[in-house]
Amino acid sequence: MLDQGAPPQSPSHPAYATPGLGARLMRRKPVERLVAEGGQGEGGTLRRSLGLWQLTMISIGATLGTGIFVVLGEAVPKAGPAVTLSFVIAGLTALFSALSYAELAGTIPVSGSSYSYAYATMGELIAWICGWCLVLEYGVSVAAVAVGWGEYLNELLDGTFGVTIPAALSAPPGDGGIFNLPALIVVLLAMVFLLGGAKESARANTIMVVVKIAALLLFCLIGIQGFRSGNYANFMPLGMAGVSAAGATLFFSYIGFDAASTAGEEAKNAQRDLPRAIMLSLVIVTALYVLVAAVAVGAKPWRQFDDSEAALAQIMKDVTGQTFWGTLLAACAVIAIASVVLTVLYGQTRILFAMSRDGLVPKVFSRVHPRTGTPRANTVIVSLFCGVLAAAIPLGQLADATSIGTLFAFALVNIAVVVLRRTRPQMPRTFRVPLSPVLPGLGFALCVWMMGSLSTVTWVVFGVWMAVGLVFYFVYGHRRSRLAAVEPAPAAVTAEK
Repeated sequence: MLDQGAPPQSPSHPAYATPGLGARLMRRKPVERLVAEGGQGEGGTLRRSLGLWQLTMISIGATLGTGIFVVLGEAVPKAGPAVTLSFVIAGLTALFSALSYAELAGTIPVSGSSYSYAYATMGELIAWICGWCLVLEYGVSVAAVAVGWGEYLNELLDGTFGVTIPAALSAPPGDGGIFNLPALIVVLLAMVFLLGGAKESARANTIMVVVKIAALLLFCLIGIQGFRSGNYANFMPLGMAGVSAAGATLFFSYIGFDAASTAGEEAKNAQRDLPRAIMLSLVIVTALYVLVAAVAVGAKPWRQFDDSEAALAQIMKDVTGQTFWGTLLAACAVIAIASVVLTVLYGQTRILFAMSRDGLVPKVFSRVHPRTGTPRANTVIVSLFCGVLAAAIPLGQLADATSIGTLFAFALVNIAVVVLRRTRPQMPRTFRVPLSPVLPGLGFALCVWMMGSLSTVTWVVFGVWMAVGLVFYFVYGHRRSRLAAVEPAPAAVTAEK
């Protein structure tokens, strides 16, 4: 029992009381400290070299292509022609969350994205849960997109050389293969770019983004020639449940818009440019998604999509009767999907960088190379993990697992923006969510609704993932948290003296 009359130097004095477990789990990291630590790593600092253009291209690069080039073939059988409505619903869900992201990114311009926002508003345990979801969101989505890259690579090889990579080496176990070699290769190529530096990676990504936008516009120009209004005759054959299920899967297509928020410590003017980049990229991506989906379903009966990951290239072949256009689109898709792998892999490394700096994951993830200003070891470890994952697990399971992790993290961001408004109302904000807390509340509700549309298997996988994360936190992160080193007790003693 603590002795109220004990001298301040005594361990029995109340000032020396160790905070209870609940208090330790809810400890928050001050916004000022988060910002002050920006860019600092083990042995070096990240370099601020990215402007508004590069940040917008990072978000578009991480987003555009995934749903259209890869997941469209899986979503159409779930919703039919109403897949266009599914894209709109998923886009609106992303929009409400994007508004919250934009406000928090301008207020707390750091690399941790929603993990850091949760740390500042809801405490360490919630921040860890959010960060663990981001590992699922970014790390697993890299693997999912890499799987689709292999499909288009085969289309390209078939159209140009008349050969394809054998199924045993181009598909994961469960999809007729043994090891997906192309998926591993594209992740390793992205790793090489990232090791060169953020500025160099952003330059390569910008080129690839321009190529993918041109490819999608070309698809629309050619695909519209095969448009048949009869393909829309039975618009919603599987009802609203099908639209919702497809929307939940397609939400995977929007996860990249928050990638700019992971570049907060490498942006030249983060508070001004991050909100703009997030909103601008989401508007561009949503417009292109809906346009391409509408043309695709109009050009091909929805029952014929049959889970093809290279659906757009096949539509080009069917409409023109020539292999050239499909081969050209496949070539553009190979470049486009590679940019998604590059930018999402970048985001994953920066989130782990922030978590490592806080002591919640090993120090190796925050070690910065002094010459390139990049977290080299972090990049290599994450790339190898994602590459092996891509080579061994089928696309559909990866996409749904990514969606649920993303939706959970986005739901927390919508809560965080309201909490920070209440706890720090006077803090300068370069962007403010209109009609708060109504719009953040809608964003939260939509995220929960779409999570409920995912399969039971996906929820089981998510539950196992979260259980593993909590075990890791209590065994490692909770004990090594750097915020724990700044407990209030010593300060209380100093004040009393």
